[in-house]
Amino acid sequence: MRTTTRPALLAVGAVATLALSLTACNDGSGTQDSGAAGTSASSATPSGSTSTSASASAPAAASASSGGRTSTSGGGSSSSGTGGGGVTAACTTKNTSVTFLQSSGHASDAQPAAATLKITNSSGAPCTIVGPTTVVADDDQGKAGPVSGDNSKDGSGAVDVPAGAAVVADVLYNDVNGEGTKSARYTCPVQASHVKVALPKDAGTTVNVMKANGSPGGVFSVCGTDFKVGAFAAR
Repeated sequence: MRTTTRPALLAVGAVATLALSLTACNDGSGTQDSGAAGTSASSATPSGSTSTSASASAPAAASASSGGRTSTSGGGSSSSGTGGGGVTAACTTKNTSVTFLQSSGHASDAQPAAATLKITNSSGAPCTIVGPTTVVADDDQGKAGPVSGDNSKDGSGAVDVPAGAAVVADVLYNDVNGEGTKSARYTCPVQASHVKVALPKDAGTTVNVMKANGSPGGVFSVCGTDFKVGAFAAR
């Protein structure tokens, strides 16, 4: 009798234990699976968001970078254009040398004496003469007042002078004294061994008068109150 009852009790206990075990297992498994799924979804969402943001930022950065390069390139092109269109400098005493040659012959009834005013561009860049050029002569002895002339009427238009080149203008004057004695026929009130030459908008420079052949010792002898300066031209 005891043998039959004991196995039955053991069997009932085993079934109960198995039922409790299965119940606990099901509850724990369900809770863990839900937590794992939540964690996985949570991890996936930030990852996807970060990836999308990075993708959107990349084109914007590239566009900004490209825009920066375009602006710089445009600025360089504008600067280059401005440099290429610079204005030619004016001819002044700082970038030219002046030569004044007396006439090779005396004035006559048919024509005046003709001295030569020569402007040489001594710089390494072209310059231009725009406006009247003035020449003033003082008597060496101070016995007569200064006389002057310019080319405001006879030609003061713009003249470009290339680097190293020269332009010349005729200075027309009377060097014959019709009122004096024969011996003083060519002695005028103004006997100038030097003249002051002022280019447009320039203070001017004083140079010695040279003989017609370019040697020193020339004299600008002027009878009268004025003289004429012609237009500059290359010769």
